[in-house]
Amino acid sequence: MGSKKVKDEREEVLAIALGDIIKRFGDGAVMRLGEATHLEVESIPTGSLPLDLALGIGGIPRGRVSEIYGPEASGKTTVCQHIVAESQKLGGVAAYIDMEHALDPTYAAKCGVDIDNLYISQPDTGEQALEITETLVRSGAIDVVIIDSVAALVPRSEIEGDMGDPTMGMQARLMSQALRKLSGAIKQTNTAVVFTNQLRMKIGVMFGNP
Repeated sequence: MGSKKVKDEREEVLAIALGDIIKRFGDGAVMRLGEATHLEVESIPTGSLPLDLALGIGGIPRGRVSEIYGPEASGKTTVCQHIVAESQKLGGVAAYIDMEHALDPTYAAKCGVDIDNLYISQPDTGEQALEITETLVRSGAIDVVIIDSVAALVPRSEIEGDMGDPTMGMQARLMSQALRKLSGAIKQTNTAVVFTNQLRMKIGVMFGNP
């Protein structure tokens, strides 16, 4: 009997707290997970059935940031082009931020990309690339944005500086700031944002060390 009374009191206190949160922040600020239908994730196929199955949702998630990483020349760009092609097949609009200035229209077309309806940008700096990405995402008119690649997102200060100037951590700070700004807009507009990245060796680690 006592435990039921305590449980009722806890539920009453929780109801008051939830009511206060909803009053201050609006409907949907707090809810039971089973009622949160907006958390159901849509996806865009990758063009590879085994990969879609491995991802668990049938492709890359919309409203989220995805990263495709691996060694150089391991097929990251090819996967991205197939994602663009699949998005276009579904009637979506795609944008490609080509930081490496290496996108081949002929090869893209062979991957199924409708190159006449693919928006492409080749920015000079990492800041410019991420600002373009933010503008496209916030427009709500783009279904998928590919940023190829993180390794080529060179900060403006590094480009304008002299050879040999210390640059450690600058790119990481740029990415961290950009993702903090982008994450909310990506969720609100249900845009799929895909970064490619390369595996790199740790600085100061000798061969054989973990």
